[in-house]
Amino acid sequence: MKRNKSWITSIVIVLLVMLSTACAANNTEPNAAKENDGGTNAGAKEKEERVFSSLKGDLTIPVEPQRVIGLSVVYPEFLYALGVTPVAVQNYHDDFPSYLQEAFKDTLKMGLAQTPDFEAILDSQPDLIIAPTWWADKDYDQLSKIAPTVLLPQRDNWRDELRDISDVLGKKEQAEKVIQDLQTKEKEAKEKLHSIVGDETVLYMMVMDKEIVIYGINSDRGIFIHKALDLQPIEDFPQTELSLSISLEKIPEYNPDHLILQLDDESSEAVQNRYKEMVNSSLWKNMTAVQNDHVYVVGGKEWFSLGMSPLADTYAIDDIVKAFESKK
Repeated sequence: MKRNKSWITSIVIVLLVMLSTACAANNTEPNAAKENDGGTNAGAKEKEERVFSSLKGDLTIPVEPQRVIGLSVVYPEFLYALGVTPVAVQNYHDDFPSYLQEAFKDTLKMGLAQTPDFEAILDSQPDLIIAPTWWADKDYDQLSKIAPTVLLPQRDNWRDELRDISDVLGKKEQAEKVIQDLQTKEKEAKEKLHSIVGDETVLYMMVMDKEIVIYGINSDRGIFIHKALDLQPIEDFPQTELSLSISLEKIPEYNPDHLILQLDDESSEAVQNRYKEMVNSSLWKNMTAVQNDHVYVVGGKEWFSLGMSPLADTYAIDDIVKAFESKK
């Protein structure tokens, strides 16, 4: 009987030890898990954000933003060139250019106004807004209440703008590749066009609803046509002017061998009427380029950002080489 009592006592002691151990484990495990979770979350948070030195001071921005808005008409093209599809854009034309239509099919169009559509921007739930300071400085306080907003300096060359944006997104290598790929394409196009045109002169003209504009070699479009592609400009264009607004009667004064003609907005009735008036006039019909069938009509929205965006320039190179080859 005494032996049985000792045996029972031993069992009770073992059970108490097991129970004590289990309780200790239950009290310890949640704390350990909490510490592990805390370490993981802290590391993730550190990876998700970084401090960027902007024109408005240091900003905390996402390392890999998922919902980006680039204000101004050209910034969305820079974003897409760097592999980022904006969630909302400001747009001049009702439709996107063909080289962006599929990519931007789910992108909100906010129109183009002096004051951006703050409600649309808010509804788009951006985690980052990027804009040139000359475009959005006046709206910075309101924009920064919606999402971290980086204002970038005004640049004379789109390549510098692309590099600025790539710095914000951490995509510097991709920006340099975009620039290099375009340089390669320009070189190949230059060789093809020279074999077709040689030293014959080329003029770039745009028909707008209220005016006809021609572009010199120092404008964005002129730099692309006459420097990047090395097409010979006419001799009589004033070297100090970026562009000139001319009347129909002045057209004979600028008489190139080849004429690149852009309609500002193909869907505009006013643009179409001005274009018809021009091409039906005797002044137009007597031009050298017209008589030799060396007029190349290009699209409005596809060429809208020409000389200001690598995507627009890439599209235009293919367009112009195809047009010149078709009439050689």
